[in-house]
Amino acid sequence: MIQITDQEFQQLVHYIKQHYGIHLKAEKRTLVMGRLGSVLQQLRMNSFTEYIEYVQADPTGQASRLLADKISTNHTFFMREPEHFLLFRDQVLPSLVHQARDQDLRVWSAGCSTGEEPYTLAMIMDEYFGLEKSEWDTRVLATDLSSKVLDTCRAGLYEEEKLQALPAPWRKAYFQAAGPGKFKVAKKLQQEVIFRRFNLMEPVFPFKKKFHVIFCRNVMIYFDAVTKRQLVEKFYEWMEPGGYLFIGHSETLDREHTKFKYMMPAVYRKEG
Repeated sequence: MIQITDQEFQQLVHYIKQHYGIHLKAEKRTLVMGRLGSVLQQLRMNSFTEYIEYVQADPTGQASRLLADKISTNHTFFMREPEHFLLFRDQVLPSLVHQARDQDLRVWSAGCSTGEEPYTLAMIMDEYFGLEKSEWDTRVLATDLSSKVLDTCRAGLYEEEKLQALPAPWRKAYFQAAGPGKFKVAKKLQQEVIFRRFNLMEPVFPFKKKFHVIFCRNVMIYFDAVTKRQLVEKFYEWMEPGGYLFIGHSETLDREHTKFKYMMPAVYRKEG
């Protein structure tokens, strides 16, 4: 394995923080070498200095995207932190259907990883609206920094064990057998989720309309306090009054520096 020097590690940490917001601590050094070692070998490079210069000089952005894929942590599963989904179904949707103009309900899964979260949200809304679903636009925007996980999202192919936490009627209605031990998301559900690569560190968000609900769970644990506060301010700016922000249970917002109102652990609201 190619070793990374102190200086190289700090250069890489700076680049990753600057471009992706992710703050890598010193104890991640071995992980970085492990994840990037094969990339250096494929590129026939002998040092991380050579690799860093290559990433910085690449005009296509492909090298930077591959770096993002390698250093991103993508661990999730269906119905993760289920109380959030129950709240979304039982409290959030009933309150928002009266607020959403033109029957356009905008939900964003920011940091969607391999797709379990946005697909779960889409299933909940499909079941909630029932026969009236066709009258509503409830497509979920699902974004992630990693192109690799977005490919998994779009494929919609999951191991059977991944589906165990889902209610049996959902497994039957929204998935189809796709080979031994594998299930594919039904086409009607895939059409309800829009997957896009997006870097939360973009200085200006490119959206045309504000959101009613933002799920950004277990993403900001990788950011330092300043980066986190700046992102939360953007979420507030891009949220409709009365909208909800869901974060991970291991995360909190600094109540002295946010306009969001605390609702319950890991759930906040923009008062309208």
